[in-house]
Amino acid sequence: MIATTISIAIVALILGYFIAKVLEKKKASSTLKNVSKQAASILKEAKIEADVIKKDKILQAKEKFIELKSEHEKVILSRDKKINEAEKRIRDKESKVSQELDKNKKINHNLEEKNKQLQNRLEIIEKKKTEIDKLHKRQVEQLETLSGMSAAEAKKELVETLKEEARSDAMSFMQSTLEEAKMGAQQEAKKVILNTIQRIGVEQTIDNCVSVFNLENDDVKGRIIGREGRNIRAIESTTGVEIIVDDTPEAIILSCFDPVRREVARLSLHKLVTDGRIHPARIEEVVAKTTKEINEEIIEVGKRAVIDLGIHGLHPELIKTVGRMKYRSSYGQNLLQHSREVANLCAVMASELGLNPKIAKRAGLLHDIGKVPDTDTELPHAILGMQWAEKYNEKPDVCNAIGAHHDEIEMKSLYAPIVQVCDAISGARPGARRQVVDSYIQRLKELEDLAFAFNGVQKAYAIQAGRELRVIVESEKVDDTKAAELSFNITQKIQNDMTYPGQVKVTVIRETRVVNIAK
Repeated sequence: MIATTISIAIVALILGYFIAKVLEKKKASSTLKNVSKQAASILKEAKIEADVIKKDKILQAKEKFIELKSEHEKVILSRDKKINEAEKRIRDKESKVSQELDKNKKINHNLEEKNKQLQNRLEIIEKKKTEIDKLHKRQVEQLETLSGMSAAEAKKELVETLKEEARSDAMSFMQSTLEEAKMGAQQEAKKVILNTIQRIGVEQTIDNCVSVFNLENDDVKGRIIGREGRNIRAIESTTGVEIIVDDTPEAIILSCFDPVRREVARLSLHKLVTDGRIHPARIEEVVAKTTKEINEEIIEVGKRAVIDLGIHGLHPELIKTVGRMKYRSSYGQNLLQHSREVANLCAVMASELGLNPKIAKRAGLLHDIGKVPDTDTELPHAILGMQWAEKYNEKPDVCNAIGAHHDEIEMKSLYAPIVQVCDAISGARPGARRQVVDSYIQRLKELEDLAFAFNGVQKAYAIQAGRELRVIVESEKVDDTKAAELSFNITQKIQNDMTYPGQVKVTVIRETRVVNIAK
């Protein structure tokens, strides 16, 4: 009975389990259907939302494209405008250049005509001279007959008379002819040079061979000198600069003809005094570090100068040489400043003459690189600079302009005289170069003494820093014709006997004064 009950219970449990499983499967199936329906609806909504987003992005992309297109069209229009303006400027420059060339052709044509006229006049003079010789023979015969003088005496007197007259006539004729022939060329040359000078504004710089190092107080002098002078000896031996410690309050003097060494010493002293540690080992370390910094600065200065002038493709060694010019001077004029000034002058003058300003500017900047040699040499600086330029593959026109700017070699292009003229303009500016006072005064005295060597000179004054000589003559001894002859002779004497920069203008003044006193 118990066993039957247990069996029935087990059967009931098994049936209950199967019934529960069946119910659970039905519930899971319905849940799965609901989830599938929800997933389908979510996918449908996501697809609709994705289509909306896609359409919005397409519209935004189209708007952005239209905006970029309009900006691009604006840029293209502005570039076209600039190109048109540049073409217009180029056309204007071409027209100006062609006008200048036409003027030069006219001037050359006029000069040729005047040369022909001069040749015709010379032929006329030769004919007149022949006629004068014939008349001279007749006069000799008549004088011998009428005066009873010997032929030698009459001939001598006649020759002296004719010589004075011919000399005066020839001098007047030569003066007027030369002035007429040179007038056109001088006007054009003055125009080019004046336009060049007026377009360039420069500084006046004078370099010295000493530098003053200021101190906060005089106690620092003792630390710089060191025990038994060991610090100052170490500084002088490592830098090659003489240090002068005198009674000047709160200052010491650094003396050296090499500006690079002087600058190294000044910066080293500044670092040592600021740091406070001054002893031989520290001095050597600071000087070595400062020397390296100066060498880097030299390269940077060269690069900056080349960039400012718009010169491209210059060899690194030439750039370094240009930077070293900052610490060099010529007649008291800073060499880098002078070279930059000459470069600008050359570019402007080349533009005025219709040449390539870039080549002229390059030659002007490099014309004095031979003044900063790394080793001692006996070559002139112009030849040495030309050899360096050739070594670093500069153009033949640039090399020739560098070597010929002091007439050591023959000029083979128009850039050479441009560099020579611009070098003279830069060096001849008032205040550009420093001259020793004694030699300056001596040159002025020699100019005045040269004028007094001629007969009839009453007073002579050298003015305009020796660039003009004014001569006052005695009106009783020198007439107008002889005044012109005297001016010419003094000019020739100055050219042959004296050495001077630029040119010297000789002005002869003759005046007659009549003074009466009313009582």
